[in-house]
Amino acid sequence: MTSTPPVTPSQIWQINQLLRQAGQRARQLAQQPFDVIEKGRQDFATSIDRFLDRLLSQKFRTWFPEDGIISEENADSQAVFQERKARYWLIDPLDGTDDLIHHRHGYSLMVGLLEHYTPVAGWIYAPNQDHLYYGGKDWGLLQMSSGGPPVPLLPICPPPPTQSYCPVMIGYRDYRTYGDAIHGLLPEVQFQFLGSFGLKVIEVILGRAGLYLYLNQRVKLWDTTAPLALATAAGLVCTDLAGNPLRFDADALQGQTLAHQQPILIGWPEYIAALRLPLVDAITAVQRGVGQS
Repeated sequence: MTSTPPVTPSQIWQINQLLRQAGQRARQLAQQPFDVIEKGRQDFATSIDRFLDRLLSQKFRTWFPEDGIISEENADSQAVFQERKARYWLIDPLDGTDDLIHHRHGYSLMVGLLEHYTPVAGWIYAPNQDHLYYGGKDWGLLQMSSGGPPVPLLPICPPPPTQSYCPVMIGYRDYRTYGDAIHGLLPEVQFQFLGSFGLKVIEVILGRAGLYLYLNQRVKLWDTTAPLALATAAGLVCTDLAGNPLRFDADALQGQTLAHQQPILIGWPEYIAALRLPLVDAITAVQRGVGQS
């Protein structure tokens, strides 16, 4: 299952230790008063995000001086992405900030490696579970729990969708916008919710959901690189609603924000095959209704 990772064993060890230490520090800070900063409409950061962003970015600049380092809370990230380097490290210091703000457990720290605009490696650390998931397509998938030794992370293909079983991950915003229309065409869908984009993808990899649906074009490059590297390594299909591969080059992103312009489907092949076209119909109906109102 394993091949050659894109980084050395010592670098892997350093990244693993850093993410665990930073994540446990975040967990401690979340139990104390912290500042919440409104960056935009329904878009928040905290003093914890910014502390972790500085910590992680500094380490990766030291370890990988020839690579581009892009992070969520660094205003220079857009300019760095325009440098068109062969490799970029994408850092999301807190994925699922709303969950941290509201003292829920569904947040994570994520680091992804983009090589020639393809996600090749990713790390997702869940502080509250003290669990790290990492790996990549030409490497394999691994996991560590409570600082223990790495063990294989084995993807679990769920049973195929039926009229009584069809678990789908979705974000809260997309559910409010499209949930009723999707249920109208696909009444068998059982929606599941979690804060972190990365942890939603892990739920699909582990077979607790067959598909993750993301539609609102707010997700950024640092949200997706690590999870998509793991999803690809697990054998999941990563596509847009039209069935096109997801793209990570500048032409496919919103230039000022590095937000993906494609809607995103990440799922097991049987779920993509069964649900994609009905989802297109449901989402198109909602968008037409909004346009006519």
